Amino acid sequence: MELNNSIIENIANPHELERMYRKDPETFKKSILQVWEQNPDSQVLGVWYERLYFKEKANTERSSLLQKKFIFMGILSILAGICTRIIFHFVEQEVIAPINLAFGITPFIAAYFVYKNTPKKSVIYSLVALFLFSGVYLNMLPLNYKDSIILAYLHFPIFLWILLGLAFTGNEYSKGSTRLAYIKFNLEYGILYASMAVSGMILAALTMQLFSFIGLDIGDFYFSNVVLFGAAALAIVAAYLVSMNLKLAKNITPYIAKIFSPLVLVTLLVYLIAVIWLEKNPFLDRNFLIAFNGILLGVLAVTIFSITESDSDKKKNISDYINFSLIVLALIINSVALSAIVFRLSSYGITPNRLAVLGVNILIWANLIWIMISYMRFLKNKSGPSTIQDSITKYLPVYGLWAAFVTFLFPLIFN
Repeated sequence: MELNNSIIENIANPHELERMYRKDPETFKKSILQVWEQNPDSQVLGVWYERLYFKEKANTERSSLLQKKFIFMGILSILAGICTRIIFHFVEQEVIAPINLAFGITPFIAAYFVYKNTPKKSVIYSLVALFLFSGVYLNMLPLNYKDSIILAYLHFPIFLWILLGLAFTGNEYSKGSTRLAYIKFNLEYGILYASMAVSGMILAALTMQLFSFIGLDIGDFYFSNVVLFGAAALAIVAAYLVSMNLKLAKNITPYIAKIFSPLVLVTLLVYLIAVIWLEKNPFLDRNFLIAFNGILLGVLAVTIFSITESDSDKKKNISDYINFSLIVLALIINSVALSAIVFRLSSYGITPNRLAVLGVNILIWANLIWIMISYMRFLKNKSGPSTIQDSITKYLPVYGLWAAFVTFLFPLIFN
């Protein structure tokens, strides 16, 4: 009580208040709260209150916000598991296509992003409309598994990935830095989900083995009702954990990029030498052409992975020369594959598969040219690393548009 009176008496003496605080901080802190409650109009006491209690107040608000996000994530995880299980039932009955399983997960991840970022209503309405339209459209397609239908199913995940990107970036969907953050999120998400999935598989194997010891075969039941539910729910949990800045995935991705880039470069060089030595011809060998395109997509993924994990303000180093070499090799592979596809189109005619592969190769070829030119400018000190990252992030909508074209128009064009 004595300290309370001293504070009131010296309310206009900042030096004395500071001296009292430093003499006994804990007692002063308790007293300032009591005095401020009795004199809420005092600006001096208000400043002292905010100084001493702001951190606790901020932590309380942050804790409350984290709790709300955790509860919302839990609800979405349960809903994703239930929806996936229901959809799987209709897939088993062959009433709908297996691609519908994607709707048991992706809308809920998008919902979490929307809850976290709170974008404009126009963005939310666009997401809802596109999810509903794509769901209705895909289920109107006949289950005859023609080439055009299969291509639509194969390209649809890319379209969904772009939709998730729109939910992730929110109002900043046009900013390159936000798109880059989405790509990094995917890398960290993949690592974290794979790690947890491996743990889940070990648990599943152990559980089924334990029940087999007492003569019960629970394999089918366990997969349909536990594994499937868990895999869907885990997708939401992984998105939540990565968005909470989990350090595990963030710390490991740069090292993976540095390790895999040179390994892929060496492997690719050896493979191309072997191809030339064995005189393999992608112009005539269809399976080899497919493998060639698979290699191209893999190299493009590794290159993008390495570039996005580079610091935007760092100077060039050996990793940049390795990345540039990978891009050049990928461009060579892409040019050969593109020539082979054009040859097959002119020789054997147009089919949905050939046209789809041609379109993808043209898109990748253009993107690789852009990345290569940006890298050349960076290596010649004519631009910064951000220019290279822009050549990736600004091109993402092009892949999304192509995926939408194949998904929604190919079944109509090649009906």
